[in-house]
Amino acid sequence: MPIIPLRDNIPTLRYPLVNKLLVGANVAVFLYELTQLQQLPWVLQRWGLIPARLWGLAPTGGLDPSPESALALPPAWLTLFTSMFLHAGWVHIGSNMLYLWIFGDNVEDRLGHLRYFLFYLLVGAVAGLMQAALSPYSVVPTVGASGAVAGVLGAYLLLYPWARISTLVPVLFFLTVLDVPAWLFLALWFLLQLWNGALSIAADPSVVRGVAWWAHIGGFVAGVLLLRWWKVRRRPAVPPW
Repeated sequence: MPIIPLRDNIPTLRYPLVNKLLVGANVAVFLYELTQLQQLPWVLQRWGLIPARLWGLAPTGGLDPSPESALALPPAWLTLFTSMFLHAGWVHIGSNMLYLWIFGDNVEDRLGHLRYFLFYLLVGAVAGLMQAALSPYSVVPTVGASGAVAGVLGAYLLLYPWARISTLVPVLFFLTVLDVPAWLFLALWFLLQLWNGALSIAADPSVVRGVAWWAHIGGFVAGVLLLRWWKVRRRPAVPPW
């Protein structure tokens, strides 16, 4: 069972408007998906990120190759962004939105509303490109906000390394809540992504299976690098006690 964050101890100075709108948009799109169960495979194929279509190796992304089908598809580059708002199930959206809710408000607090929105879209797009680069022939749609959320986690690590994350942790047969330093929580999270990403390449680098681990890795690294490029500095460090 994975460790589950519950809250952090960093108050925000401004209302996290964009973060709440992003959570709301993801939830709204997922509720729409639930009304489209018969057409859901088509919705995911149309608006999800399909690596082979992005690179021009399968223009219709594995769908009916008729001209009418191709015309109904959005531009492949657009799916780098639309795929961020699609999810494959309750656990998928629940875990992504939990992380975004806990960590995103503080990153928005430091970046400001507009810059945070641009940051979210940019790191999400980089995450999608990373995953697509490692599975260029796949016609399986990649969906989910996890790449963008991973970028938020990377930014949080730079901005609030000494924050305390209240975390639900399994200990033997019981669950307990521990306050974990943010740097430790996020370092463990990133190492887990690296481990699973390496295993996915060893298994078959040409096929997307289940979790898009390299989207998580790419998004996290993109978040760190973009924050450093923008030269956003952390506020005075929170003491580790």
